[in-house]
Amino acid sequence: MAITAETLTIETFYNEAEGGPPDLAQTFTNKLRDYYLQNTNLTLVKNDGELQIEGVVTGYKLSPVAPTAAGGNNVGLSDLTRLTITVSATYTNTEDDTFNFENKRFSFYSDFDSNQNLTVIENRLIEEIYDQIILDIFNASVANW
Repeated sequence: MAITAETLTIETFYNEAEGGPPDLAQTFTNKLRDYYLQNTNLTLVKNDGELQIEGVVTGYKLSPVAPTAAGGNNVGLSDLTRLTITVSATYTNTEDDTFNFENKRFSFYSDFDSNQNLTVIENRLIEEIYDQIILDIFNASVANW
C-alpha cells in the first residue's frame, strides 16, 4: 500500500540527558526536520500532520573504550573515549499504523582520542552521531514507502 501522506509534524524533542550542551535536543530537532524536508516530499506543519514524530534525548554518555597497556600511573586509563547519545522516538502514521512505533530507542556513538579536548570536538561528534540516529529513525518510519 502506497503512503499518501502529504504532511509531517515533528514536535520539538525534549532533553532528559544528563550532560552535554544545553541545546542538545533543539539541535537534534532541527537536524531531524531538515533531513525529512530534504529527503521526502512532505510538507512540515506545526500540528496534526498525517505523519508525526516526537521524542526525547535520553542519553549523553562518555565512557572509556579500552584500557591502555601502559604501566605506571596510567593503569586503567583509556586511549579512546566513546560518546554515546540515545534518543527515544515515537512515530505515528495517522493513515496506516503498520510501521508506527512508540518510545523506540535509537542510539549511536563516536570514539575519540582521550587526549583530545572534548569541548573542541564535541559539536563534530554530536553531528556525526545525530546523522546516524536520524538515518535510523528515517529508515524505521518512512523508508518503507
